[in-house]
Amino acid sequence: MSRIKNKLTARTVETKKAPGYYSDGGNLYLRVSQNLTKTWAFYYKKDGKRTEMGLGSFGNVSLEQAREKAAELRKQIANGIDPLGERQQQENERKAQRAKMMTFSQCADAYINAHRAGWKNPKHIQQWQNTLSQYTFPVFGDLDVKAIDTGLITKCLEPIWLTKNETAGRVRGRIESILDWATVHEYREGVNPARWRGHLDKLLAKPSKIQKTEHHKALPYTEINEFIHQLHQQDGIAAKCLEFTILTAARTGETIGATWDEIDLDAKTWTIPAVRMKAEREHRVPLSADALNILNEMAVVRFNGYVFPGNKKGLSNMAMLAVLKRMDRAEITVHGFRSTFRDWAAESTAYPGEVVEMALAHAIKNQTEAAYRRGDLLEKRSRLMEDWARYCKTSRSSADVVPIKKIA
Repeated sequence: MSRIKNKLTARTVETKKAPGYYSDGGNLYLRVSQNLTKTWAFYYKKDGKRTEMGLGSFGNVSLEQAREKAAELRKQIANGIDPLGERQQQENERKAQRAKMMTFSQCADAYINAHRAGWKNPKHIQQWQNTLSQYTFPVFGDLDVKAIDTGLITKCLEPIWLTKNETAGRVRGRIESILDWATVHEYREGVNPARWRGHLDKLLAKPSKIQKTEHHKALPYTEINEFIHQLHQQDGIAAKCLEFTILTAARTGETIGATWDEIDLDAKTWTIPAVRMKAEREHRVPLSADALNILNEMAVVRFNGYVFPGNKKGLSNMAMLAVLKRMDRAEITVHGFRSTFRDWAAESTAYPGEVVEMALAHAIKNQTEAAYRRGDLLEKRSRLMEDWARYCKTSRSSADVVPIKKIA
């Protein structure tokens, strides 16, 4: 190596016009091409051969910076390190890191795709995608998932924590699930910065202090007879669907998605498959005489596989709400009729709570009880639903507590 260094000056480098190589000493050269482009080059011997290593253009690397780079390369050579080999190894490592890197949005897409088959409701998938796109991606969607920390999580949640707390809570939970997924797949490591207990609960207000519990607005059970009477004045499939929903204490989605192959008129049952149930468990609904009458009416106008058909499939989610609006009863909700049924059963009958809960298709929270529960109390529920249908069409002046002789 040449021992004479710093031959060039910034002014010399700036004014060189002739193509060629200009030594600064210490194996550092300014290279001027035929089109007068100026770049830095470092020369050293590798396996007895002269090897050139570029250090960047003069426009990006100053003379002083080029000298610093050359000094570092001379140290590597003195330590037996091949500079070009070292650069290639570092580049390979960077490529490996980039190949392994996953952004948060990529992890979110992968998580959703991995769980898509287990989510029976397409709307659930859409909700995940929409909330993540709206609230998380603008903050850290393009960042490496391993870079997501508590500061970024709070930056995402704080703007909506007080004003949209329920949504914010769901977003937090979804972030936590995605980061757990990324950890298991070794795209990140360490504790989850989106966890609530013992972490974010110290930084954000408790949801119970912010949220106001809002129950579905329900019709008092003492008014159900008058409501059914008014409902009978309404025409159309949606009105029939609403009455059937009330008589079966079903959820909106269960009714509008009902198909004729789920109905057994001889057995007087409606069997809703697990895939359409909230608890993901098949549910048999005993059909009262009034519910069967509605089905017989619908059979006459049947034109597709849905019991309550719409233009293409079943009715829309808004169809029954539209009926309530036409009746000037927009203050109540369809789902609220389940509460109407529950209140009636609790206050006006002697049916055991487990019979009523099973009629509502509520999941058994006690795991021990759930493990031993085999039957679905269909016979008892059949009597319950007949009594409910009778109550719905009975004048309140003659409505008494439902007599229960014996429930074995």
